[in-house]
Amino acid sequence: MSLTLCSGVANNRCMAKSAGSGSGAADFGLLVLRVVLGATLFFKHGLEKATHFSQMSSHFPNPLHIGSHASLIFALLSDAICSLLAVLGLGTRFAAFIIVVNMSVALYFVHHMALRQEHGEMMMVYIAGFIALIFAGGGRFSLDWKLWGRS
Repeated sequence: MSLTLCSGVANNRCMAKSAGSGSGAADFGLLVLRVVLGATLFFKHGLEKATHFSQMSSHFPNPLHIGSHASLIFALLSDAICSLLAVLGLGTRFAAFIIVVNMSVALYFVHHMALRQEHGEMMMVYIAGFIALIFAGGGRFSLDWKLWGRS
């Protein structure tokens, strides 16, 4: 079931359609969301973890008591690998889920929900944006769509 806004438009063409109805604008919006969130996450956090892994490994936060090395590996998966998957739109929902889990753990256990300090506000933006991608998928301009015909 899709919703459309179609009042007073000539030739019964709709001005806006929901994401599920094949709206090019919605798919373009999902592309922008994926690329901006994924690229900023990768360049701000993922690249640092990938290039300085050995230096960070011994002192990385260990909020779930699984070891700082294992915590860094999960953060690397989220911030470096899944962020690039989101940019490409490959495994978008799964990648977004991993990112949301990592960001939520970091926001709650490491930053103690301090939204006004350091990274808290941006973490909420990442969480909200990637939750949207969990529900909406990558859209038509994604590798998911190209490979499997769905996002």
